[in-house]
Amino acid sequence: MSSEPNPVRIVIADGRPAFRQSIRKSLDSAGDIQITGEVSNSSDIVRLSRQFKPDVLVIDLALLPRPFELEMGNDLWSFLASSRIVAMVSAIEKTSVVEAFRWGAHGIVLRTAPPEVVLQSIRSVATGYYSLDHESVSLLLESVRESLGHGNGTTSPKAYGLTRRELGIITKIASGRSNREVGQEFSISERTVKHHLTNIFSKTGVTSRLQLALFAVNNHLMTSQTVLAELQTVQSEGDI
Repeated sequence: MSSEPNPVRIVIADGRPAFRQSIRKSLDSAGDIQITGEVSNSSDIVRLSRQFKPDVLVIDLALLPRPFELEMGNDLWSFLASSRIVAMVSAIEKTSVVEAFRWGAHGIVLRTAPPEVVLQSIRSVATGYYSLDHESVSLLLESVRESLGHGNGTTSPKAYGLTRRELGIITKIASGRSNREVGQEFSISERTVKHHLTNIFSKTGVTSRLQLALFAVNNHLMTSQTVLAELQTVQSEGDI
């Protein structure tokens, strides 16, 4: 007899009790989702997540400070950079989409989205994929094109003190691989991949996978066409 797969464990972070209750009510009926905890402020996210070890964090983007307001070594920044996140936003606009990806979000969902949309995003992110609607992808593509236009590519990656392994991981991540997939390709554990990413983020000064992809392009580790092709695939398929 085959055993049923373990449910996806999530922690909800939102400052409004009514909204948390609404999310819980819509997700409780899904047999493959288990809500392990709730937090109402950003300072408790790390503590509760380390306690319950969720597969996905569902976070109200408005609850978080701006990424540039935190120092690189900040505990919240470091923790979220290595987590799987579904960001809940009030509107799909460039500022919220880009900010969500600076935090390392794998999915972006409107707070007013139907429960089935939230469920689909959580399930996709839990399995290592990205989950975006077409409008989010279009805005992200626009942001990438703008950032690529501002890059001069004059700094050598060697100037950042990156190792050969770190350079290899950068190209894989920038090509859309999940931590698990990178670990499999390099025959290392997912935890080791996260450790490498923490070092890479610290050395390069980037704060998300999107920025890491731009770093790879601007420093000639891969072509802009490769990064844009990944995002354009999302736009045609609706999910990465």
